[in-house]
Amino acid sequence: MALRSQSMFWRIFRQLLGASRGRLTLALIALSSGAAISSALLNIDLDAEQKLTHEFRTLGANVVVAPPSAGSDAALADAAVMDRIAGLHAPQIVAAAPYLYVAANAGAQPVILAGTWFDQVAKMNSWWKVDGGWVSSRDDRLHCLVGQAAARQLGLMPGSHINLRAGEHDISLTVTGIVTTGGDEDSQIFTSLDTAQDLSELAGRVSLVQLSVSGTPSEMEAFASRLANALPGLDVRPVRQLTAAEGSILGRIRGLIFWTVILILALTTLGVLASMAALAMERSRDVGLMKALGGSVPRIMRLFLAEAGALGVMGGTIGFAAGVVLARWIGGRVFGVAISPRLEVFPLTIALTVGVALAGALPLRLLGRVRPAEILRGE
Repeated sequence: MALRSQSMFWRIFRQLLGASRGRLTLALIALSSGAAISSALLNIDLDAEQKLTHEFRTLGANVVVAPPSAGSDAALADAAVMDRIAGLHAPQIVAAAPYLYVAANAGAQPVILAGTWFDQVAKMNSWWKVDGGWVSSRDDRLHCLVGQAAARQLGLMPGSHINLRAGEHDISLTVTGIVTTGGDEDSQIFTSLDTAQDLSELAGRVSLVQLSVSGTPSEMEAFASRLANALPGLDVRPVRQLTAAEGSILGRIRGLIFWTVILILALTTLGVLASMAALAMERSRDVGLMKALGGSVPRIMRLFLAEAGALGVMGGTIGFAAGVVLARWIGGRVFGVAISPRLEVFPLTIALTVGVALAGALPLRLLGRVRPAEILRGE
């Protein structure tokens, strides 16, 4: 008897899915659309932290390692600090650039010379605007980059030659590019670290080290503590304005994604409600006949709720697949990289879509009030 009743349930269920295809298709489109947008936003949210920290790492250093005081040779750090940093084998370090600042002269004009590793500076500051090109190698002793303010003062352009003198030493360099940063770097001349050390007779010395470190603000603080323990006698200072900005922007984006998903689900529910309300009016005669044949209200409601749940599963599956494509497109346009699909988003999307479908099926509860006698009389 139970098997016969169950068989009858599924037979009627299949017939319901085959009937009223127009209304059900509209509900499925609404569910799939809402699921696609929600799935895309959830995928982006899970990848947002990684993508944002990757983007922030192109905005410059967020950790600085320097001697405790400045203004004398004793305040300079040993260049071996770079080996000690590399020895940490920390995957959080995106780039690490040593700097040695030297007061020099270009003819009669005093200039600030910044010796560094060009490959690391380029990785750390890809947002710098360079008229010309980067110096190709960190060991290049023949070329330099010039800040745009210094270039304007000295009348330089890409391809120009500049003679620099510090103490008893001088050197002639070719300008590879003019750098515009909007900061103090615009007044500096950038050479290889070896060039600055030779010119100032400060072999094996650096003024400071700038690091670009990936991770959340709390992870960067933890790394700074680890780095300070590994470099006793040196100050390790996170650039707190930058790390605070990262945390603030990440929090705002996540808040925006959360409320957008809530709004999309609410609008999807309204769309399903409209379709289901019209569907309830169409099915009042069918429900009256079911009741007249002895069907109980709970069993009839289970039938319609199963139909709504099936629509939710189908809409969630279609929406998740479309959401992966949409997330990749948004990732490519916003972050310049593809957003990786997260499998954990699939069950979450299904659960949300089924919940929306069941909430949208509330008008079908009105079918429980249908009176068989009135339906059979054609009222």
